[in-house]
Amino acid sequence: PCAGPVESKTEAAMSELVPESRQKPVVPMKPMGINANLLGYIGIDTIIEQMRKKTMKTGFDFNIMVVGQSGLGKSTLVNTLFKSQVSRKSSGWNREEKIPKTVEIKAIGHVIEEGGVKMKLTVIDTPGFGDQINNENCWEPIEKYINEQYEKFLKEEVNIARKKRIPDTRVHCCLYFISPTGHSLRPLDLEFMKHLSKVVNIIPVIAKADTMTLEEKTEFKQRVRKELEVNGIEFYPQKEFDEDLEDKTENDKIRQESMPFAVVGSDKEYQVNGKRVLGRKTPWGIIEVENLTHCEFALLRDFVIRTHLQDLKEVTHNIHYETYRAKRLNDNGGLPPMTVETEENHESNL
Repeated sequence: PCAGPVESKTEAAMSELVPESRQKPVVPMKPMGINANLLGYIGIDTIIEQMRKKTMKTGFDFNIMVVGQSGLGKSTLVNTLFKSQVSRKSSGWNREEKIPKTVEIKAIGHVIEEGGVKMKLTVIDTPGFGDQINNENCWEPIEKYINEQYEKFLKEEVNIARKKRIPDTRVHCCLYFISPTGHSLRPLDLEFMKHLSKVVNIIPVIAKADTMTLEEKTEFKQRVRKELEVNGIEFYPQKEFDEDLEDKTENDKIRQESMPFAVVGSDKEYQVNGKRVLGRKTPWGIIEVENLTHCEFALLRDFVIRTHLQDLKEVTHNIHYETYRAKRLNDNGGLPPMTVETEENHESNL
């Protein structure tokens, strides 16, 4: 008679040990290919128009830096690029003024509007670069400035009550002006690009290309490309950031044929065959800035503004800024160190 409860106990124990048979997890079905011929109009394609309207309302930032020796036409070229006086007339100095002992960084902001699209353009000039007898480490103030803009953006980003739209002062593009010697790059050119190519998008430009013959220009471009390759210097567009085959094909053509762009800048207009053109007047004729048979300014403008402007911004954010951010947060255990200013902000946020 007492065997019954013992058996029931053992059965209960066994049932605890033996796992219950569970149902197999339901595997989600693969999405079926939807036929392009829908039964009616949905309106998915309006997302592009929605994005366009939003961008037109808010506008966008673009920050361009120009680096090179005085007298290479940096300010003039930027004025030519944006067809307005966005840069100072000259970064040189009068005889009465003292020659700057170190590189100065001067940023000038403008709002340019075209076709209803607003762009907040900032031109960062670097007067004094490469003008000294001893140019050792003269790129350091420029590198410091670029990193300071990343730091400023990072501090805004890690705030508890951060702004909906963080002001973007990061340098999206650096035009590096190479002197048209026709020989080779100077050690200063190589050192600058070697140090700065890791933190900013560098686009090499041969300034005042009208001082060379067509043969000299072609040879010089090839020599510069070879020297950059030998020294392992990456310039924009970098090979490893090509997203697909179409981008790779387009960028390979730019890297192998166009770089560095041999340009002529001018913000003066002249009459040529009944048309107003930007150009430089010489005793033997007018050099038309936007004529591809005269110089490659049109290629540079199309590259920086019309085809790769958004990509310059994306590479700056996703590659250069992310590299800085990861290193900065890793070095400081997750957050930037608290200064008096950040402590006050932190308390006010709380």
